Amino acid sequence: MDEYLTENFNIADVITEGLIDLDLQAESKEEAILELTNILYKEGLITDVTDFSEDVFLREKEGATGLGQGVAIPHGKSDSVIKTALAIGKTTHPIEWESLDDKPVNIIILFAVRNTEANTLHIKLLQKVAILLADDSFIHALCHVKTKKELLRLLSKEPG
Repeated sequence: MDEYLTENFNIADVITEGLIDLDLQAESKEEAILELTNILYKEGLITDVTDFSEDVFLREKEGATGLGQGVAIPHGKSDSVIKTALAIGKTTHPIEWESLDDKPVNIIILFAVRNTEANTLHIKLLQKVAILLADDSFIHALCHVKTKKELLRLLSKEPG
């Protein structure tokens, strides 16, 4: 059984400083997804940028991944994923994204999930992120993080 599937699973278990870019240069949804996908590739977590990004773009066609308040959570379940992880990016300016509040986003949390874990870890990850993103003070803090360490600390806090 995967070490992530314990009750003590924490988002911080699937993200490192290397998976965070607080200065994405993307000017479109596609560019943001590709920039974050390249980070996953450089960190050795996916085998193929094209295959993984195509899986994410396919999922994007199924419905909005913009949650509102400037945050989007695109995700891909793919055979290209070596190890389930999150890549997080913050853009220097808002970019257009289909979102629940019809507003652009500047924080993108890209989920990369191994196909073999698609029904277990994927749901746990989405659940954890959804709980955090339901908290306005978390969103406020997320929008104002200045360093990768600060973002990791924020993610590792369990909602209370």
